[in-house]
Amino acid sequence: MKTPHTALVILNWNGKHLLKRFLPGITEHTHEDVELIVADNGSDDGSKEYLAERYPGIRVISLDKNYGFAGGYNRALQQVDAGYYILLNSDMEVTQGWVEPCIELLQKNDDVAAIQPKIRSLVCPSAFEYAGAAGGFTDYLGYPFCRGRIFDTVEEDNGQYDDISEVFWASGAAMFVRAKAFHQVGGFDDRFFAHMEEIDLCWRLHHAGYRIMVSPQSVVYHLGGGSLPRSNPEKTYLNFRNSLWMLAKNLPASQFYTRLLLRIFLDTAAAIKFLLTRGQFYDCLAVMKAYWSFFRSLGSMRRGSRKIGGFIPLYGNSIVKDYYLLGKKRFSDLRFKASSASR
Repeated sequence: MKTPHTALVILNWNGKHLLKRFLPGITEHTHEDVELIVADNGSDDGSKEYLAERYPGIRVISLDKNYGFAGGYNRALQQVDAGYYILLNSDMEVTQGWVEPCIELLQKNDDVAAIQPKIRSLVCPSAFEYAGAAGGFTDYLGYPFCRGRIFDTVEEDNGQYDDISEVFWASGAAMFVRAKAFHQVGGFDDRFFAHMEEIDLCWRLHHAGYRIMVSPQSVVYHLGGGSLPRSNPEKTYLNFRNSLWMLAKNLPASQFYTRLLLRIFLDTAAAIKFLLTRGQFYDCLAVMKAYWSFFRSLGSMRRGSRKIGGFIPLYGNSIVKDYYLLGKKRFSDLRFKASSASR
């Protein structure tokens, strides 16, 4: 079986220091048959000049400004002719043989659209990393979590999630995606700018009949916080707003409005918690700002919602209830039941 051309695309925005640190390992551990591309989101820190001088063989796609993760990748991938895309954060340390397991899974399973490797923390290498861990899931209210990470509890990697498995979403920090499927569903939603755009993409891929998987035989290490630190009001705003947008786009009316009422209750509790926590007043304001933006755009989001039938495997329990009230801090503690998001 001939492998379709594969392109590894790194999105960069003022990340010259990260390119210096991580590109040597990426070039060393990535097969020469994989085309290496850096898509530059309008950097002004000398990133493009550095690449031209030190890595003249790497193709650079120059964008005129910072379009965010979603818009940047959409514009760059329109210029990349490949069968498979590998989307990789610029703050990622890869390991020997990290590409082959994921590409082989895509080759053997035509109904699989996206795969992620196991993502460990570069700061604490024995632990999973927050942004993806060993594959992502979403509960019926739109709150994401991972095999190996629920909210702020990150597990040590002791091989407990080393099975190749179907998941609900694959992390955009290190995503192998079938190019045909990516473009079939319209790519990322530019409006998201950054955060949760990969979950929305995977949800739409499920609607289109594809599966998402994790291949723990491929291992990468993520520094994290390359563009925004995890505790940041702007990130709080994007996460709350984008998760609400995700529900509005992908749930039928019969489910969306009931779940929205529950989300308002829980997110209000989160805002109060931010308000009462020292140093997080602006995170409270970010939640309010997220809802203001969400309600202003609700009509357009619902008009663009998918009308495709089929069962979408959401986690049927509330991860908020499981984590905060029942004390289920590890993925293995969860008792899965399916919840439909069919139309």
